[in-house]
Amino acid sequence: MTRQVHIVIVDDHPVVCFGLAALISLQPDMVVIGEAGSGEEACAICLERVPDVVLMDLKLPGLSGVQAIRRIRETHPGIRFIVL
Repeated sequence: MTRQVHIVIVDDHPVVCFGLAALISLQPDMVVIGEAGSGEEACAICLERVPDVVLMDLKLPGLSGVQAIRRIRETHPGIRFIVL
């Protein structure tokens, strides 16, 4: 059995999150384990669920994507990021 890649999507535009989640769901080896609309939400989800990869928008309300990446890496340096 193939190991699934666990992904969190972070974007403040719901349509973008929905579209990315729909595309990812077509891949048998990938699964979306969370979605966030802000940097703060991204930090909380990553702390709780520890994804393999985070698709991160840099322009977010409140805590920016760059700031969120830094915070997440402090506790989970193994998480990888793809910047949108």
